[in-house]
Amino acid sequence: EVTVVVSNNTNANALKIAEQMLIPNFIINDKKYPNENIDEKIANLFFEFKCDYIFCSGYMKIIGSKLISSFEEKIVNTHPALLPSKYGGKGMYGRFVHEAIIENNEKKSGVTIHFVNEKYDDGRIILKKELELLDDETVDSLENKIKDLESIAIIDAFKKLLA
Repeated sequence: EVTVVVSNNTNANALKIAEQMLIPNFIINDKKYPNENIDEKIANLFFEFKCDYIFCSGYMKIIGSKLISSFEEKIVNTHPALLPSKYGGKGMYGRFVHEAIIENNEKKSGVTIHFVNEKYDDGRIILKKELELLDDETVDSLENKIKDLESIAIIDAFKKLLA
């Protein structure tokens, strides 16, 4: 059950979907709360809504130590490549990952679902799903395949966590 949606992006599509589904949703960022500890504010919301797991989708910032320590191995992220690899870490997200994979003529790519720690794409891996690249693979075709694979991987990861 999704109990709350939090975004730092005022234009996040997830906020609109949450609103339509009557799920409480919040925008929390430095612009809206310039003099507050954002990390603590988000952690307090997750405590208030009794979140068992936190799923990051498109969250592009390092998660702070308060949140990490409060929800150790409860914060889950998806990465659009196989980790650990040179396609993880700072600056390696979304289309940048796919461009690098195509440029390096890789034969495989995939999705990694992992726990979040204080380093980009470094947490313990929950599961990976991979796919073979076609000889004529493009950044766009790979991006679409990875998005489809992520949808499956996210569900499989939560089934594994909740089993």
